[in-house]
Amino acid sequence: MPAMNKDQLIAFENKVAALFNSGAIRAPVHLYYGNEDPMIEVFKDVGPNDWVFCSWRSHYQCLLKGVPEDTVIAEIIAGRSISLCFPAHRIYSSAIVGGVLPIAVGTALALQRSGEDARVHCFIGDMTAETGIAHESIKYARNHGLPIRFIVEDNEKSVCTDTRQAWNQPKLSFEGMRDDYIHYYRYSTRYPHAGAGVRVQF
Repeated sequence: MPAMNKDQLIAFENKVAALFNSGAIRAPVHLYYGNEDPMIEVFKDVGPNDWVFCSWRSHYQCLLKGVPEDTVIAEIIAGRSISLCFPAHRIYSSAIVGGVLPIAVGTALALQRSGEDARVHCFIGDMTAETGIAHESIKYARNHGLPIRFIVEDNEKSVCTDTRQAWNQPKLSFEGMRDDYIHYYRYSTRYPHAGAGVRVQF
């Protein structure tokens, strides 16, 4: 079962937002909101020995994977919100667009070869899902039957650009898909791409 409920997740991000706007966090933060229910649903299928790979927006994943709240907050205050990594909990994130994809696929391949009873869950945004590295990673995983699932989180934005408008296509490549390899969901957030809407951090 997920380590935190919806109200706890929202309260955590509100706490981070307040810390950021007060100047206590002197590095970028990327906050979630509006996707608590689908995120909790995703984590019902994440086992304790599974690996989770994320981008720069990963607070919820860390909490739902069981990383203690105080530990996550300490890393965020230290300026590592966009690159939270907790090897003991098998969670890894990167601020590089698409950067986790080949690492996640490589980890899934290692699990397959070792015979370990574990899976990989790789979170990507809607714009990242349209990139070549995403399509190649997903194709390789499917063709080799790797124990991995790609979770496409569609907030309709790539930073401040509308993803569908950018590609001039009304529907994204993986929109609405739910199968053994793709878990797509769409949500709206109240937060900007980075920060909490009051203070600006360069």
